[in-house]
Amino acid sequence: MANISEKNKKKFEKRARELVSQMTLEEKIGQMVHQAEEIERLNIKSYNWWNEALHGVARAGIATVFPQSIGLGATFDPELIEKIGNVISTEARAKYNIAQSVGDTGYYKGLTYWSPNVNIFRDPRWGRGHETYGEDPYLTSILGVSFINGVQGYDEKYLKAAACAKHFAVHSGPESLRHEFDAKVNQRDLYETYLPAFEACVKEAKVEGVMGAYNRTNGEACCGSPTLLKGVLRNDWGFGGYVTSDCEAIRYFHEYHKVTENAMESVKLAVENGCDVNCGCCYKHGVNAVKTGLLDEKFVDEACVRLFTTRMKLGEFDKTNPYNKIPYSKVGCKEHVELAKESARQSLVLLKNNGILPLSKRYKKIGVIGPNASSIVALHGNYNGNSQRYITVLEGLQDYVEKIGGRVYYSEGCHLYKDSAYWEKYDRNDEIMAICKECDVVVGVFGLDETLEGEAGCCDFNKDGDKSGLKFPGIQDEIMSMIAKNAKKCILVNLTGSAMDLCLQDEEYDAIIQGWYPGERGGNAIAELIYGDFSPSGKLPVTFYKSDKDLPPFDCYDMKGRTYRYLKTEPLYPFGYGLSYTDFELTDLSISEDKIGKNPIHVSVKVKNTGKKAGKEKIQAYVKAHIDDAPNFTLRRVVPIELKRGEEREISFTLEPKDFALCNENGKRVLNNCRYTLYVGTSQPDCRSIELTGKRPLSIDLQG
Repeated sequence: MANISEKNKKKFEKRARELVSQMTLEEKIGQMVHQAEEIERLNIKSYNWWNEALHGVARAGIATVFPQSIGLGATFDPELIEKIGNVISTEARAKYNIAQSVGDTGYYKGLTYWSPNVNIFRDPRWGRGHETYGEDPYLTSILGVSFINGVQGYDEKYLKAAACAKHFAVHSGPESLRHEFDAKVNQRDLYETYLPAFEACVKEAKVEGVMGAYNRTNGEACCGSPTLLKGVLRNDWGFGGYVTSDCEAIRYFHEYHKVTENAMESVKLAVENGCDVNCGCCYKHGVNAVKTGLLDEKFVDEACVRLFTTRMKLGEFDKTNPYNKIPYSKVGCKEHVELAKESARQSLVLLKNNGILPLSKRYKKIGVIGPNASSIVALHGNYNGNSQRYITVLEGLQDYVEKIGGRVYYSEGCHLYKDSAYWEKYDRNDEIMAICKECDVVVGVFGLDETLEGEAGCCDFNKDGDKSGLKFPGIQDEIMSMIAKNAKKCILVNLTGSAMDLCLQDEEYDAIIQGWYPGERGGNAIAELIYGDFSPSGKLPVTFYKSDKDLPPFDCYDMKGRTYRYLKTEPLYPFGYGLSYTDFELTDLSISEDKIGKNPIHVSVKVKNTGKKAGKEKIQAYVKAHIDDAPNFTLRRVVPIELKRGEEREISFTLEPKDFALCNENGKRVLNNCRYTLYVGTSQPDCRSIELTGKRPLSIDLQG
């Protein structure tokens, strides 16, 4: 993790305090908006705090585009995510160095990146869920920490770039109501589900920034919440970095939430509770707020000290640091592109396979049908950069099939969401029928893109950003069925950032691949998966429900009935599930002691690749507390492993007593005096996973 020494932190804070003491009130207020003003007399350049990097440097021109965050979540691989974070900050520094050399300090040209999004994807209808790592607090925690470590670097004096955990807290839709919505949550769910990832980012990764959410939580506007910002974040967790508002969130205090009367009161509420940066311009009322006695200037001083401490950690005020010579040639370089491709490979989840995959190379005539087959938008998701070269699914299959002496036949099939591709409903049916008749295998490439699920106000065709349900838009379901009924063999590639209703496709298709938004070289990875160049290892970071009828109301933040931990109905495809082309057998599960006390419990298990191919697997450990109202199962460890055919290896990990504890009604973690079961396997231990995989995880009981 970023390892800035306490000695250096104190030096930076002292320098920042000295610098702030020389500023006028107006100058200080000018530093607290996202476009911080230049102070020429103090040799302070202007600085823009707003930068994005969920899955690559975003909105700043060319950059390596990795799979969207939900796809990174599907890798279940913290080490891979840390490598991606490191590449992102390398490219960030390269771009920053060039921008500084020409005096460009504008939007998306800084080093404070407002990523990762560690909100919990509690409901598949949330449009921004694909920006997250999924529905599980533990998985989100370990991947968020790894991403931050990679981004912030490993120097003892300087940050390579500054990450920012967002949106704090209890934020996951509805998008249309986010500026006025009050997310009401009980203390158990708050501390069991919504806060753990943020706590891990603060305590383990030492994240430099935290962004507040648009909504209220239990009546308090998040970007001015005394409970969240002062009580939890700074007092309980000891956070010492900077806090930024989400964009324009401060003015929404009085315009929509109605928790304040006017702009000056909104500034007071936010600044006094520790929100240092206003993404927006409401803080410009801070001068009058201080001069009229509404706001004590000491809160302004402390905010500015934190902001300049961060900028000093980034090396802005020093002549040299280890990162200022990173050349522009690193942006989109060969090594980074290969990591994007490898990330896409590991993100793909094989949901169904009746034996057709991997596809034999004797199949030379391949049909590719669907609105996402040639779509670049469906590769990059949102909050994205621009790749120097995208490889769509169609292009990936064309390149691959040509190499083996075959041919690809292509049709758009239908529009992504309209009833016709051009003029009439079903106006590509003739092409579809011809391709189904002509080809040995048809690959359908359907789904969504970020114009259909995303942020409120950013979607062209779905104005509130959220999905109305889990069905595919337009006539996609009909066209997919038509392909299945007429093709000799059919494979579905589903490019979405969230769970869909795939019940019909599960019945009709020979194989189903969940491709997410797989990044700039996603087409290569999908073609290689289909033809068996590697064995799939991705796991679902979210539950695929059978129907949205199984879901509680979208605006209810109670966790009952949500996610794999609290679901009462059987899912179609469970969290943690994903098939492989090979097989892994687990044996000899053992624990150091079966009584949970003060000591760590050491766990070991043997894993053997008993299949016919080399492959990666993600060994998952779940805990079940046998008491009323406990979660079904809770993920507690993930161990990625790669084994050659026939290879066996023993893996081990440690569980702490807190891994067995659950939150009580007051939000306090307690170890219950009950029986616990530890499960270790290649999926969670629910009945549906066992049915789909044909394998039951190993288990062992412990006493709390």
